[in-house]
Amino acid sequence: MKALVLCALLVPAIAYADPLDPANFYVRAGVALIDPLSTSKPMELADVDGPASLALKNGPIVGSGASVDSATVPAIIIGYRLPYLHRRLSLETILGLPFTVKFKATGTLANDSIAPTALGIPTGVGPLGPDLGQASAAPLTLSLLYSFLDTGRLRPYAGGGAAVLVAFNAKATNKMLTEVSQPEMSIAPAPGLLFQAGLDVQLYKKWYARLDVKFIAFMEANAEVHHIQVRTPEIPLFDTVEIGTAKMSVMVNPLIIQAGIGADF
Repeated sequence: MKALVLCALLVPAIAYADPLDPANFYVRAGVALIDPLSTSKPMELADVDGPASLALKNGPIVGSGASVDSATVPAIIIGYRLPYLHRRLSLETILGLPFTVKFKATGTLANDSIAPTALGIPTGVGPLGPDLGQASAAPLTLSLLYSFLDTGRLRPYAGGGAAVLVAFNAKATNKMLTEVSQPEMSIAPAPGLLFQAGLDVQLYKKWYARLDVKFIAFMEANAEVHHIQVRTPEIPLFDTVEIGTAKMSVMVNPLIIQAGIGADF
């Protein structure tokens, strides 16, 4: 008899804690605004030699900088409620199509020539302008959230986790940098710390609307552009000059605001 009573008590508990219970999953589909709160270090030149060394030197370009444009993309939140604390804890990630990240030049990099003269002779090299390059990107996120309420129509939550920005198909798009040849551009994966908060609003039974806000801190994108060649129309001996490698370090720090509708399963 005692064994039967014990089994009667354990069976519901085990069923409740079953991590494969499909009712513990949820999906919210919608759109996300990704707004980088970007700052940058000055662009640095490296591997400058030969004729280019007459007008340039290795090191940072004083007053230069770069920024990253915002983007709006379709995105899906997928979550799983953990069998702890009355299922108020959940793990979440985002699925979305890769989007285009555009890098813009700022300061002296955009407005002044990086090599106005060589040995006192004008080079004819003008300012770069705002356009630098672009890449396809996908932010990978994983967060642990705590829901302050487990019942009711309004369910606020907050939490945090980790994220990494993976970029691929990077290329320079500046007309001056690509006039002679296409330089090679690469961007290293950029990890960061994720902070998240939001609100689920019950619409009907298992259907919910969501407003979600994420901020990713300490996400630094490091880009390099190799084998840059530029035309020097005012120097008769050198029609084009290779100026080496340019390095950019942009603290991206994106703010992600997402709205969507979905269901619990």
